[in-house]
Amino acid sequence: MTFEPASTSDADELRGFLQDVDLTLAGLEEPTVQIWIERDELGVVVGTTGFELSEDSAHALIRSVAVAPAHRARGAASRLARFALEQARASGAERAWLFSRRSGPFWQSLGFTPADRDELATALPRTHQVRLFAASGQLEQEVAWSMTLVDDITAR
Repeated sequence: MTFEPASTSDADELRGFLQDVDLTLAGLEEPTVQIWIERDELGVVVGTTGFELSEDSAHALIRSVAVAPAHRARGAASRLARFALEQARASGAERAWLFSRRSGPFWQSLGFTPADRDELATALPRTHQVRLFAASGQLEQEVAWSMTLVDDITAR
């Protein structure tokens, strides 16, 4: 299976998939949101992954990492998440952030640690999810996670 950047022709299928796996649909059309789709051999969407960069590209908000139920427990989520992290790093991000209330152990297994949601909002104030969560009052209920994308040696 391969990853392909989501295009406007994928919008309905992408929205349907993310709705089926109970992930946020808001902001998918934003030009700053980068989403990739993984399809099976029949062309059916079986996974998604993506991120949105801060204005200075130093921070990435990971989002829309999802796997179709029939494809879970096979390492697909880790593969999708790592792909987004690699793409974010290649785009200049030095730190990755995300919101997740229910998948903390999964993200910790990839190296994420609990983070201050206000620090996340400060690092990524113009991302669609941060703006939406702040405007709706949902930010106060969110759980933030973060990890560095640069080695200590690289950062010196």
